[in-house]
Parts: sequence; structure tokens; C-alpha cells
Amino acid sequence: MSARTKAPLRRILSNLLPFATGVGMILAWYAVCMGLSPDQRFLLPTPHEVLRAFFDKGPTLWLATLQTGTGAILGFGFAVLLSFAMGLFLSLSPLVRASFYPYLMILQMTPIIVIAPILILWVGPGLKSVTIITFLICFFPMVVNTTQGLISTDHNLVDLFRMYRATRFQEIFLLRVPAAQPYFFTGLRIGATLAPIGAIVGDYIAGNSANGQGGLGYLTIIYSSQFQMGALFATAAVGCVLGFIFVAGVMALSWLALHKWHDSFSRTDT
Repeated sequence: MSARTKAPLRRILSNLLPFATGVGMILAWYAVCMGLSPDQRFLLPTPHEVLRAFFDKGPTLWLATLQTGTGAILGFGFAVLLSFAMGLFLSLSPLVRASFYPYLMILQMTPIIVIAPILILWVGPGLKSVTIITFLICFFPMVVNTTQGLISTDHNLVDLFRMYRATRFQEIFLLRVPAAQPYFFTGLRIGATLAPIGAIVGDYIAGNSANGQGGLGYLTIIYSSQFQMGALFATAAVGCVLGFIFVAGVMALSWLALHKWHDSFSRTDT
């Protein structure tokens, strides 16, 4: 079989395999449900029970998703802006990185479950606390990737800029920042994965149901306490979809910024 014939078959298989894997996982899910004893049956709802719960709880899940999505967007947006600014600052010199990097590590390693009660006392439960928790979860990997990209610029190009007496501003924004884009978008993809998780965790720890608009994390508390397993699985599925939306958005931005010149997009496998 020629390479020209193999390429379309490979594309067809790459499109069909995820679907076939999904069908197999659903069938395995039904098999596990059928194998449970009657007293364990309520712990694992079948896929159609989860689907029914999704439609039954649709309005509640929609409002909760909006609440969680708002916290995720705000926290992620602030993390993008501040991580970029902090990355520029840390890239100025090794002494700056040595002075501030350990404190960023301390911030990252401080458990959110410890920070959350402090935030509740400082700013109160709800969207503000959820936004800050999301920011804290997203910030560190983004600033690390941005800083690494800024200090990893090709030294030959840096020497060329300095030979032509480019200013420090020109070196940073005309050379280092464009060269750091792949690192920056890698950090954004990590942050986009963590943002919905951070918002849901924030809802779980510091959220509330003011005006009947608790987030997805708050709903998990309600549904788990009431043993509504179908609704609990539906909430988890909505959170997963929210994460896919965030990652897809960042991937689209990454493609727009890099596809014309970076190898990760411009090269195709043969």
C-alpha cells in the first residue's frame, strides 16, 4: 500500500478510534453497574441515569456553570496578566530570580485548604474568594514557563541585537517576548487545565449559594450529602466540559500566534 493511500486511512482511523474507545468505555461502565450487588448499586449510576439527571438538573447546572466559569475566567485572566509581568521582571537578571523565586515556591506549596479560610475572613465567601483561589492555582506554572521562555532566547540573536545597539526595551519586546511565545502558551495550556479545577475547588471550600447561584463545587456538596449520585456524576461531567472549553480556547489562540512560524504547528508528519 502506497504512502498516499495510507495517509487517508490513518486520518480515518485517528477520527474513529476515539469514538470506538468511548463506546467501549460506556459498555464497560454498564458491565460494572450490572456486576454490583443491590446494596452497592446506588454508588454507581448507569450512563443513562447520569444523562437523565443532567436534563432534570439542567437549569441548576447551567447557573452553577456560569458561576464557576466566571470565577475561572477572572482567576485565569488575572493569572495570565500577572504571570507575564512577573516573568518579565524575573527575566531581568539571575539576581532578581534568586531573590524572588523561593517566595513564589512558598506561595505555590502553601495548601489551598489553609489559604481558603484566610481568604474567607479577608474578602468573604463567594466569587472573590473563588477568583483568588483560581489565580493562586494557575499562577505558578504560568510564570515559570514565561520566565523560562524569556531567558532561553537564542544567544546569537541576543548578541546580534546588542551589536546593533538595540535598547533593552527593544531586546525584550522585539526579540525575547516573541521567542518566548511557545513557552508562554505552554504555561497557558497548563493554566487553562487548572483554572476550572481551581474554581470548582474554590466553590467547594469558599463558595456560597447567595441568590441561589452556588457554583459546581457547591453543588457537589449538596448532591453528595443527599446521595444524588446521578446528579453528582452529571456535575462532574459539566466540570470536565468546562475544562475542555478552556483548553480549546487556549489552543486556538496558540494556533493563531504560532502556526505560521513555529515547528509545533508549521510542520506536518508525513
